[in-house]
Amino acid sequence: MKDDRPSPFRDAHTDRTTAREVPDTPQTRAPSYRLAFADDDFLCREELRPVRLQLELLKPQMLLDQRGVESTVVLFGGARIPAPELRDTARTPTLAGLSRYYEEAREFARLITEMSLQREGREFVICTGGGPGVMEAGNRGAAEAGGVSIGLNIVLPHEQAPNAHVTPDLCFNFHYFAIRKMHFLMRARAICVFPGGFGTLDEMFESLTLIQTGRMERVPFLLFGREFWERIVNWDGLAEAGTISREDLDLFRFVETAAEAIEMIRTWQPAPPREDIPGRTAPTDRP
Repeated sequence: MKDDRPSPFRDAHTDRTTAREVPDTPQTRAPSYRLAFADDDFLCREELRPVRLQLELLKPQMLLDQRGVESTVVLFGGARIPAPELRDTARTPTLAGLSRYYEEAREFARLITEMSLQREGREFVICTGGGPGVMEAGNRGAAEAGGVSIGLNIVLPHEQAPNAHVTPDLCFNFHYFAIRKMHFLMRARAICVFPGGFGTLDEMFESLTLIQTGRMERVPFLLFGREFWERIVNWDGLAEAGTISREDLDLFRFVETAAEAIEMIRTWQPAPPREDIPGRTAPTDRP
């Protein structure tokens, strides 16, 4: 990542190189002598957390701007869902049955990327978590269409390398879950949620909450696999209990196939952010 802005001052890259070549003395070996921005131990101090948060927000933002990415289509879904040809390796019969959604995610990403290429690859760029399962399927479909795709990885104790289909210079790694979630949604023109586990549920409900509360514009919000989602979440039960409103159930749609999802996105009617929350009462005044 190069800074091409003209300046009469020596740039940071040059000084970092020069600082490495100074004579080896007790003073130059001391941690205090290191340039602050080139001192990993210093940057990892607890007091520097606000700086690290800012860096994780800025780096992907700047690189995506540099690549001209204007909007994305986000795919959330389970890392454990196998490709159809690997369904026999699934841990449970249910996971084996869900392997069809790997293929739907792959086909959906291929079709979306073909749409993106008609817009010079700047809009509707596929964005996933960069891992295996549904995420791999999304990046794979984009690559098969001849386009680029984004992978937003997170450092986990057990995690392997990003899947091989993420565009290398659009493959990011995060320490902070919160900043990663922001980048999922900052450019999102549509959100597609495939069957998954805790991580998928977290991403789905957090995104829905932002739309429900008017913190985010309404975008096509598609849940692949009605049978799965209605078994996992009692949507009507939430509405009947009054913990959400009936109107909240209109924030998303169920789809089964890639073709159905593409049509839903094409015909979606844009809507501004909510100005109030249906069914939410004002706080009670208390002395």
